[in-house]
Amino acid sequence: MRYFNWILRAALFIALLGFAVKNDQPVTLRYFFGYEWEASLVIVLLMFFAAGAVVGVLAMLAEALQQRREIARLKRDIRVKNKLAGLDETQKLPIQPS
Repeated sequence: MRYFNWILRAALFIALLGFAVKNDQPVTLRYFFGYEWEASLVIVLLMFFAAGAVVGVLAMLAEALQQRREIARLKRDIRVKNKLAGLDETQKLPIQPS
C-alpha cells in the first residue's frame, strides 16, 4: 500500500507538472478603474485554487469551534453528574442524557 501511495503521488506530480509546462502563456486579469495584472496562467489558477481553499477552511472553522465548545460543555456536564452521583474518576458509569 505504501508503494502504491508513492506511485500515485508521483503520477499526480508528473500530471500537474505537465499541465504547468503546457499552460505557461501569459493571461491578463482586468480589474476596475483600468487596473490590469498579467501573469502566467498556471500562477493565476494556483492563486485562485489557494484562495478557494482558504475560504473553505474559514467557512468550516466557525462550525468546528462551535462543536468543540459543545463537546467541552457535555464533558463538563458528565463530570458534574458523576460527582453528584458520588463516583470518582475510576468508576465512571455512563449517564443517560436527560
